Amino acid sequence: MKIAIGADHGGFELKEAIKKHLEEVGGYEITDYGTHSTDSVDYAEIAFKVGNAVTKSDEKILGILCCGTGIGISMAANKVKGVRAACCSDYFSAKYTRLHNDANILCMGGRVVGAGLANEMVDVFLNTEFEGGRHQRRVDQITAIENGTF
Repeated sequence: MKIAIGADHGGFELKEAIKKHLEEVGGYEITDYGTHSTDSVDYAEIAFKVGNAVTKSDEKILGILCCGTGIGISMAANKVKGVRAACCSDYFSAKYTRLHNDANILCMGGRVVGAGLANEMVDVFLNTEFEGGRHQRRVDQITAIENGTF
């Protein structure tokens, strides 16, 4: 599975912990869109790069984004057409945003969740498939809103 990952300075350390975890688990092809230090950067640029990686590929790619709270970077990512980014800080939300919302980017806050919980959320996010069924209608409605046809 291909993973696009990125963070601003507030999420850098969490991103690095998640990358290490994914490399230890194995089976993932990870592309890191930055940042590569704790030097201040704007999260919108990182969100744009990861959002495009997830939505512009013919292959299935899921994304992981981190900033200080996870909120700003998720707001920016959701401006990329086709992105369904969810800011999560608990296991249940990380699971159900894939199961019911077909989220394609998991966002977390480096100042909100620790590496242990973040890794558990990443694992469940990456290993949960969209349930479809009645939930497909709702995802289609989100897409219609995005396209101005709702």
